[in-house]
Amino acid sequence: MTNSLFDVSGKIALVTGSTHGLGMAMAKGLGQAGATIIVNGNSSQEKIDNAVTEYKNEGIHAIGYKFDVSNEQEVISSIKKIETEIGYIDILINNAGIIKRTPLIDMEVDDFKQVINIDLVSPFIVSKHVVRGMIERKQGKIINICSMMTELGRNTVGAYAAAKGGLKMLTKNMATEWAKYNIQVNGIGPGYFATSQTAPIRVDGHPFNDFIVGRTPAAKWGDPSDLAGAAIFLSSKASDFVNGHILYVDGGILATIGKPSNED
Repeated sequence: MTNSLFDVSGKIALVTGSTHGLGMAMAKGLGQAGATIIVNGNSSQEKIDNAVTEYKNEGIHAIGYKFDVSNEQEVISSIKKIETEIGYIDILINNAGIIKRTPLIDMEVDDFKQVINIDLVSPFIVSKHVVRGMIERKQGKIINICSMMTELGRNTVGAYAAAKGGLKMLTKNMATEWAKYNIQVNGIGPGYFATSQTAPIRVDGHPFNDFIVGRTPAAKWGDPSDLAGAAIFLSSKASDFVNGHILYVDGGILATIGKPSNED
């Protein structure tokens, strides 16, 4: 009974931005739980091919599709191609995103718009066209990848925080409109994770490393694999009555205001 609740065998999962990092970690979790993974990226076909090889080396059934999630026509044609060649998409994880670290007063409007377009508008575009098949079949799971910045502000990430805050409300409105079709729409809010991108600052003595370790009740960076369980839960029957929820996987950051430096 317990195993069947979390079984996604036979399901097709499209994970945008899944050639590396947290997107790949979540996709691997779903693949190891039995799903077929649609690997997406837009930087190069070579990067997609290399990622597909990595999935397959771990025994995961994966197929790669290169398309720009912010281009509606590319999204439409790619989804049609996936549905024709592989099958209907049962699980969608909107993970692709960017961040530009610039103080708001110095940020160019075009840069602000680019972050909003990729981090907020793109999940709307992809979901809009994937959900049509889900509505037809009266079932589906959509997971929008949010952030600590969905709830908190921080210097230099104003555009990203605006997008991720908006994504929370988009998630709730998707859930509101599509729950009647037996479609569950939720979000995952990752905390700070040990990835190749954060490697340069994850060293003792680095101010940001010390800040994150001290600010997180778990007193460590998350391992990307820590996201797999949340992704599996929100993609499986175990979450069939969970809708419009943001599940924060953050080691407890949002649970506390922190502690004084002289406190154990």
